[in-house]
Amino acid sequence: MTQDTEMKDNPTMPSQSLPPPPPSTLHHLKEIASVIENGSKSNEVRRIGRAVRLTIALRKRLTASVLSSFIDYALIPGSDPHPVLSSYLHKEDDQAMETDTGISAAQTQGKPLSPELEIYCYFVVLLFLIDNKRYNEAKDCSSASIIRLKSLNSRTVDVIASRLYFYYSYSYELTGDLSEIRGNLLALLRITTLRRDELGQETLLNLLLRNYLHYNLYDQAEKLRSKAPRFEAHSNQQFCRYLFYLGQIRTIQLEYTDAKESLLQAARKAPVAARGFQIQCNKWAVIVRLLLGEIPERTVFMQRGMEKALRPYFELTNAVRIGDLELFRSVAEKYATTFNADRTHNLIVRLRHNVIRTGLRNISISYSRISLIDVAQKLRLNSANPVADAESIVAKAISDGAIDATLDHANGWMVSKETGDIYSTNEPQLAFNSRIAFCLNMHNEAVRALRFPPNTLKEKESAEKRRERQQQEQELAKHIEEDDDDDF
Repeated sequence: MTQDTEMKDNPTMPSQSLPPPPPSTLHHLKEIASVIENGSKSNEVRRIGRAVRLTIALRKRLTASVLSSFIDYALIPGSDPHPVLSSYLHKEDDQAMETDTGISAAQTQGKPLSPELEIYCYFVVLLFLIDNKRYNEAKDCSSASIIRLKSLNSRTVDVIASRLYFYYSYSYELTGDLSEIRGNLLALLRITTLRRDELGQETLLNLLLRNYLHYNLYDQAEKLRSKAPRFEAHSNQQFCRYLFYLGQIRTIQLEYTDAKESLLQAARKAPVAARGFQIQCNKWAVIVRLLLGEIPERTVFMQRGMEKALRPYFELTNAVRIGDLELFRSVAEKYATTFNADRTHNLIVRLRHNVIRTGLRNISISYSRISLIDVAQKLRLNSANPVADAESIVAKAISDGAIDATLDHANGWMVSKETGDIYSTNEPQLAFNSRIAFCLNMHNEAVRALRFPPNTLKEKESAEKRRERQQQEQELAKHIEEDDDDDF
């Protein structure tokens, strides 16, 4: 009897120790909605930014049924955006809707419709449509959200609005209709400038630069960039994009030194998770450094997760380093598809002159005197008159200061001069000066990037507010490295 009693009592013990079930996606969305409402009432932009970061973490778990339930909870059924957003969500899983729905729409009818929450509903629905590759519907949804944003002038809306601007352009880019919204983007840039929406200005400026560069309109992109307000870098991600676009423009304009600085800075500032963006920055930076006559270090191509993507550029760098024109041609033909996809093929055509110059520099170092016929053979010049071409190439290199040699036209020789001590020149001083300038510039940018929470009232905070502030700071520190990583 005692054993039977114990056996009856024991099954009840594990049920008391079972952990509670994890909160559903709809529950998380409702918590985010409460954060947005609190941020709207207290006029705290940081709360809205926190809500957006939490949404990015939930992005892969969004479904049509969950979003439909959330829209019924957040919006008044008789309001204008409710039927518009509901039309994009096909109710496929009724059982999930019944289990997830905790508050009916009738309970939300007494609430005033918050503009921040309305724009947030547009944002989550747009994320869902893009992730499910329903790009035409995403275009319609983003266009409707932009029309609604034009009538709102609130700083608490600006954080969500900047994301909507990005996905508005992204949805049109995915469908190949990017040129259709250029005029609308310019109008939005004018509106955000008049409203002093700095984050919106930075986002729209980058979107316009991307729009122009997509169609190879580099001159128009430079005119816009030069006349736009100074980029203050309120968002690290937007600043990285701006530096990348600026590096592309400078490269096409043959300003390789400025382009190299912008591209390397963009690669350093990019988040760790933005691997694709870092690869693009490194591809352009490698080409620019080769055009400058520099040879990138081997570690650039051996970065974790980038070896396969940078392999064509590694072989190209090896051909330039050796100065082998035939190897350079074979690499350019082998990876022509990759270079065209990266839009670097035109830049690689410019590298032919650098390959010849590098090979000529190696020859001048190896030989004190060499005939122009041998120079043409070593450079593998395939032309009707290779000796004449070699003579003109050597003369141009001597006049540019690339090699320290003289040309004997009578005997057809190139006579190299003895190399002097480089430490007797100003080269070391210039190298140290560039390093010092780089460190000082990095220090100044770090100081300018410092941010402090608003503390104008100087009031003593309560214990509850202190705990809430500390919790927000911990979450901010946790998400700071992956903020907006999906946008790259």
